[in-house]
Amino acid sequence: MTTLDISNELSFVEFSNVINGKLQNTTVTRHSLNPSTLEKNPPVPVSKQEDVEDAVQAAKAAAESWATVPYKQRQEAVARFADGLESLKDRFAIMLTREQGKPLQVAKAELDISVRFLRGYAQLSEVDVVIEENNGRRVISRYPPLGVAVGIVPWNFPVYQAIAKLGPAIIAGNAFILKPSPFTPYCNLKLAELGIDYFPPGIFQALSGDDDLGPRLTIHPGVDKVSFTGSEANGKRVMMSCATTLKRVTLELGGNDPAIVYGDVDVKTVARKLARSALLNSGQVCIAIKRIYIHESIYDDLLKELVIEVNKLTVGDGLGHSTALGPVQNKLQFEKVKGLLADIESRKLHLAAGSTQPSMVGKGYFITPTIVDDPPEDSRIVVEEPFGPVFPVLKWNDEEEVIRRANDSPMGLGASIWTSDIQRAEQIATKLKAGAVWINTHHELQPNTPFGGHKQSGLGVEHGLEGIRSYCNTQVVYVPSA
Repeated sequence: MTTLDISNELSFVEFSNVINGKLQNTTVTRHSLNPSTLEKNPPVPVSKQEDVEDAVQAAKAAAESWATVPYKQRQEAVARFADGLESLKDRFAIMLTREQGKPLQVAKAELDISVRFLRGYAQLSEVDVVIEENNGRRVISRYPPLGVAVGIVPWNFPVYQAIAKLGPAIIAGNAFILKPSPFTPYCNLKLAELGIDYFPPGIFQALSGDDDLGPRLTIHPGVDKVSFTGSEANGKRVMMSCATTLKRVTLELGGNDPAIVYGDVDVKTVARKLARSALLNSGQVCIAIKRIYIHESIYDDLLKELVIEVNKLTVGDGLGHSTALGPVQNKLQFEKVKGLLADIESRKLHLAAGSTQPSMVGKGYFITPTIVDDPPEDSRIVVEEPFGPVFPVLKWNDEEEVIRRANDSPMGLGASIWTSDIQRAEQIATKLKAGAVWINTHHELQPNTPFGGHKQSGLGVEHGLEGIRSYCNTQVVYVPSA
């Protein structure tokens, strides 16, 4: 392992771990592929156990003093970090497109959202609360930091997902170790390198690695909290690993979000919003619309407009000027989506748009955006989370039945209701088993409101004061009258 000098300006050519305020390389490296071109991205470190030990020890030492820094000062440090990230957002966005595949305008939007959330966390109120104060007696609920937190982030929104974890963790007073996806390590490593200028050594570190790195961190006795975003299967493995030392765990897992559309909507307006909400980032969004239930009175008209909207979307290299949808991010996910398309073809389900064959626009992992017309409720495209640019539309005519169908999933991340009758929508929202319910929109999140899933879509919440407190212990102090 070698220590490198830190330049005044970030270079997006070389990529290193960040341990205890220094850039560090490893003897073994790896690289991911640009999913649009299948060209190699630059080499990144493959961290071993000694790197994990160094990072955890540095984090433990740094957390002791960082916990004594006043809450508002920690927020100010995060706000300054947001300013630094904003100043480099165009360079981050280009790298994000090269490693993740999303169109450049979507990458820039991810950077904008990340900056906005950091600033939002920095404006939240104090976490400590005075529960009772009368006759000179006070009861205070305090939230001291846990110590060392690890964030394990996925490949679909690597910058935003990292920000959603590191901001609250650091504001809460913890030291934070970021573990990127092996598919998208580049921007995450640069986030930690940028953090060298804004946080004390050891407070924000990042380790790149292969599939062995996550388990090394989740089982490590020096780690106090793990926040994981990813699949249900991997989330269960993370929880089992963390159980060995009873670590605190937050899990943000998969979703199969339903959208229930009533017959009183403006068809053209809603079609555009539904298509964008289903296909943003080529459908690789945990809270993307995955199932669209359309009232039978407008089914044919809305389906026709959905096809028009979907056919407008150009598939191609994320750096292409006219690209609306980039590739599926990696070969493993590409093969999963291809398997789902093969099942659609073998069952002879009707396509309203798209194809069951991969797109031929380039050598990357491209899928043509595809709509499946009213498939059976037990078909894979309805039951499973595609995590690709493929979605079903389904017909309904009975309100109670469509609520049952919407809830008939082991997942419960998000859901939406589309109607001009807002009062009715609010009543239906209370019957949907999902962590977030939107009315006449979808996948909107805020830094000041909690977000988490029901059922097997997760455990705990991110964002808001509840998100910051998830990186804390709870301590109640009883102060008697003098």
